[in-house]
Amino acid sequence: MSRPPPRFTPTLSQKIMRGVYSVLVWLVIPFAIIKLFRRNTDTLLSSRAQLAQRFGVVQKPRRTGGYLFHCVSVGEVVAASCVINKLLAHEPHTPITLTTTTTTGAERVRTIYGDKVQHSYLPFDSADAMRRLLERIKPKAVVITEVELWPNMLHRCWQKAIPVVLINARMTDRSARRYQKISALFSPMLQKLAYVCAQGQRDYDNYLRLGMPVEKLILTNNIKFDQAVANTTDNALLTLNSERPIIVAGSTHDPEELILLNAVNELRPHFPQVLLVLVPRHPERFSVVANLLAEREISYVKTSETRNIEADCEVVLLDQMGLLNQAYQQADIAFVGGSLANRGGHNALEPAALSKPVIMGPHRYNNPVICEYLEQNGALKLARDQAELSDVLSLWLANHSLAQAAGHAGYQVLQENKGALDKTLLCISNSLTSKG
Repeated sequence: MSRPPPRFTPTLSQKIMRGVYSVLVWLVIPFAIIKLFRRNTDTLLSSRAQLAQRFGVVQKPRRTGGYLFHCVSVGEVVAASCVINKLLAHEPHTPITLTTTTTTGAERVRTIYGDKVQHSYLPFDSADAMRRLLERIKPKAVVITEVELWPNMLHRCWQKAIPVVLINARMTDRSARRYQKISALFSPMLQKLAYVCAQGQRDYDNYLRLGMPVEKLILTNNIKFDQAVANTTDNALLTLNSERPIIVAGSTHDPEELILLNAVNELRPHFPQVLLVLVPRHPERFSVVANLLAEREISYVKTSETRNIEADCEVVLLDQMGLLNQAYQQADIAFVGGSLANRGGHNALEPAALSKPVIMGPHRYNNPVICEYLEQNGALKLARDQAELSDVLSLWLANHSLAQAAGHAGYQVLQENKGALDKTLLCISNSLTSKG
């Protein structure tokens, strides 16, 4: 019988590096507080209460000993939802607390779960704030989604023998090179993790290269394949008075809205009935995009005001959170944002799960394996600029059967790549029996 590996012991240089980092955290906190008050859009929680949570003063759950999930923002909340739903079904009496960094993430937690889970904002990464968080929640395991590793958070969990599992773990080549430069700070974090569930081969290889112990590194593949299928909907968002081709541009960033408007405007002489639905990624940009539409004298409506679309409406601005999936349901063609803008590209599986053909720009490093699978199977087309975007839109608008075939191919990719959810749940379960 083999012996378990010895417990990790940080070196002196690693301890000093974390100490330096902790000092820097306290120096940055005043600026973070100013930014917090300026950008606070949480209408259900006062700024004072949110600030208290940022220092670890969170509400104690009715029962302790549950799970603590950390999801940075909306994308991570949605990605983790299939895991959380399974845990709620299998362990209905086990409390779950979700922390987010952003107010939009907090709003999504409330929309999805209501009072089924407890929400708190993640504290600043000081040792004292993280200690208070853990002492109040007393989790039996901490689950982090995708990317967000905090040195003091992991250190406090490690001190208290609380297993931490990083699920759907992502590690781009650029991030890996950055972490290698601060290995004295980053390497100890890897040693303090119970498991890393890599979402793709690139991510697995990068974590292995950075020093993650191979026995704790699992290639689960991407839970978004499972999550996308689970979150499909038949609920239509818009009421149209006539049948029209619909292009839905989801999770857009500046300058993607302008590029889309220009591309669609080129197509209007040939496809006069085309309807463009713009869904900005961040709510603070709703008014910015509305101003852009008004300045260009484009006939548009906001979904917050009406969902009944008249024949002369050219653009719909979806200015409400949590409705993107419903918008994709009615799309003939889906554009996934953050890909013409250099943001790494957002989730292409949401429209693919609904059998919609997908267009993305060249910046797709957040989910390269997913995009590669979809592109190889003919479900996703690359558009590097406005000209190529117009070409792809024209092709699929003119040939509906070709667009349908691309959408069906995307759905098949999802069906063939499901299974990450069960592997992820097994890692979480194993972490509880292999502490230390």
